[in-house]
Amino acid sequence: MSADVARIIAMDTYDVRFPTSRQLDGSDAMNPDPDYSAAYVVLRTDAGEGLDGHGFTFTIGRGNDVQVAAIEALRGHVVGRPVAELCADPGSLSRALTGDSQLRWLGPEKGVMHMAVGAVVNAAWDLAARQARKPLWKLLADAEPAWLVSQIDFRYLTDALTEQEALDLLCRARTGREAREEELHRGGYPAYTTSPGWLGYPDEKLARLAEEAMAAGFRQIKLKVGADLQDDIRRCRTAREVVGPGFRMAIDANQRWDVPEAIAWTARLAEFGPYWIEEPTSPDDVLGHAAIRRAVAPVKVATGEHVHNRVVFKQLLQADALDVLQLDAARVGGVNENLAILLLAAKFGVPVCPHAGGVGLCELVQHLSMFDFVAVSGTTEDRVIEYVDHLHEHFRDPVVIRDGHYAAPLAPGFSAAMDPESIANYTYPHGRFWAADLARRGDGQGATDPAEAQA
Repeated sequence: MSADVARIIAMDTYDVRFPTSRQLDGSDAMNPDPDYSAAYVVLRTDAGEGLDGHGFTFTIGRGNDVQVAAIEALRGHVVGRPVAELCADPGSLSRALTGDSQLRWLGPEKGVMHMAVGAVVNAAWDLAARQARKPLWKLLADAEPAWLVSQIDFRYLTDALTEQEALDLLCRARTGREAREEELHRGGYPAYTTSPGWLGYPDEKLARLAEEAMAAGFRQIKLKVGADLQDDIRRCRTAREVVGPGFRMAIDANQRWDVPEAIAWTARLAEFGPYWIEEPTSPDDVLGHAAIRRAVAPVKVATGEHVHNRVVFKQLLQADALDVLQLDAARVGGVNENLAILLLAAKFGVPVCPHAGGVGLCELVQHLSMFDFVAVSGTTEDRVIEYVDHLHEHFRDPVVIRDGHYAAPLAPGFSAAMDPESIANYTYPHGRFWAADLARRGDGQGATDPAEAQA
C-alpha cells in the first residue's frame, strides 16, 4: 500500500530485560542491582517495505511491566492514524498524548506515564525518518526552522524561551551548517565512557578498563561514587594514577546525598580533579543543585537524566544550578520535548552532554547531539556523549565508536529497532532466556528478584 494512504494498524509492546545485575554492569550507589530493560514499542503500518516505527523507554528491571502497561494505555491515540499525516507532523501525536486529561492527571508530564509518551513519540519520529530515508539527526538538521519550532510545546517556557527566540536561534545556526555536517561525517562526535566506573567493579577491573578507554581514544571517563567515602577515595586515586593528571575524570553520585553531604563529599574527592559531579542530590531539588554548584566550584555540576520535563530543565537553567545539562532521550516526552530542552540549553549557553548509560540510549542520543551540533549550538566544545560498552549487539543499527567518537549514523531512522532474536530471547518472562532461567531457578523471579540478583 502507498505510504500516502497507509495507516498505523497495530501497536506492539514488549517487556525486554537483560540480566546485567549478574555481572554488576550498570551498578551504582543508588541502583546496586540493575537489570537493564526496555519497554519497547513498534508502530506497525500497512505501507509495506518494513515501514514501521520503533521506540522504547529505559528501566532497570522490576517495574518494566508497569512501564509497558503505561504504553498500552496510549494505544487509542495511535492506532488508525494516517502515516503521512503523522510523519508530516509528529507534534500532533505528542500534543494528543500529553493532552489526554485523564492520563495526564497521573503526572502531569512526569513519571511512568510521561516516559510512555516518550517511547511512543520516539517511535513516531523513527517512522518519520524511515519514511524520509534519513537518519533522524539528518532529518532534523535538514528541517526548516519554522517547522521545528512548530513541533515544540512552549507552554510554561515563554518566561525563559519564546517561539521567536527559538526561531532566531535555529535561523542563526544555519550559517556554516554544511561545513559542520562534513566535519561530523569526517570525525564523528566526541564521547566519554562510563564502562570502567561501575561501582561493583573491583579496582583491578577499573584500572584495566580505564587503560583500555585511553587506548581506544576516549578523553574522559566517569566513576560511580557515593556509597562509601573511603572506597571512593581509593577508587578515584586508582583511576587518576592510571589516566594521569591531564585526563578528564567525572564522578557520579546518582542522587545519593543530601545537599550538605554532597558538598562535603565532593570536597574530599576534589584532590583527584573531578571534572564534574553528576546528580549530587535529588533531581527535583533545583535550589539544592544551585547551592552545591556555588560550593564545589571549580568542580562542575551535571544533572538531567532523571529530570522529568522541560519545565524543570528551565528552572535549573534559570537558577544557575548546573554547568552541564544531561538530557535523556527517553525520560521526557520524546524528541519534541528534547527539541525544547536543546534550545533552552542553547539560549542559556550551557553545554549538553547526554545521558546514555542504559540499553539503547547510546543509539538514541547520538542523533540529538549531532542535530544540536549541526543545527542548534554549532559546537562540540565541552560536549561529549556518554558511552557504555554493552548491549549494542541487540540493535539492528548499533552505535559505531571510532577513536573515542560516535560515528554519524547513516541508516534511516532513530537507531531504535531491536533485533527480533533479542526480543524473542529476552522478553520477560516468556522469552527463551527468561523461560529457561526461571525454570532453572524455580522461584518465578530470576534475576529480577533482589535476593537473586547477585547470584
